[in-house]
Amino acid sequence: MPALRAGWATQTFVHWPFRPEAVAALLPGELAVDEYEGTAWVSLTPFVMSCVRPGFVPAGAPWLPTFAETNLRTYVRREDGRDGLWFLSIEVACPLMVAARAVGAPYSPGTLHVSQGGGSVSYSGSRWAGGPSYRLVARPGAPILPTERDVWLTSRWRAYTRRFGRLWETPVEHEPWPLSGAFVEVLEETLTAAAGLPEPLGEPVVHYSEGVRHVRLGMSRPCPR
Repeated sequence: MPALRAGWATQTFVHWPFRPEAVAALLPGELAVDEYEGTAWVSLTPFVMSCVRPGFVPAGAPWLPTFAETNLRTYVRREDGRDGLWFLSIEVACPLMVAARAVGAPYSPGTLHVSQGGGSVSYSGSRWAGGPSYRLVARPGAPILPTERDVWLTSRWRAYTRRFGRLWETPVEHEPWPLSGAFVEVLEETLTAAAGLPEPLGEPVVHYSEGVRHVRLGMSRPCPR
């Protein structure tokens, strides 16, 4: 039984390449950078969380919330080889999600918007407390047959956080992402600089997905020492 069920919709992935040492400096000691062909990657992923509910609640309940969220994440690996995500920041329009700070998830409540029109998808967000913000306008292209790198960048099945001096793991399951290529029309953001990242090594790789409907998140638990 999952702890939480949801759908992830209208998702754009903007992936930047970085030097591994620049990303490693932002990680806890228990985690190493997971590299792809010698390069570290950081991804900005705005999307819509839909039908968010405890694992035992059916999807048809009329009161289920839908809200925007945006993650800045990188790709990591434990000493035992288990790979996953490390979140550098999480912007969210639903203040209730901030409760996940209890296990170290770096949620910040803010004002977030997602809209579609003219063949493009627009995202924007700013924190209530001030500080980092972003604006992204992406134009989705045709569906693609994902390459090995596309799958590596988009499909991870656990997230790591750190709290109370321990590393925590949250398992995730969902169907494969239906991916399309995408083109960035507008991108203005201060999230990467606020996280402590330098300029990336090159232009981003961009994907778009209409989303996955059957996301299942397990209970967060401390990792074995």
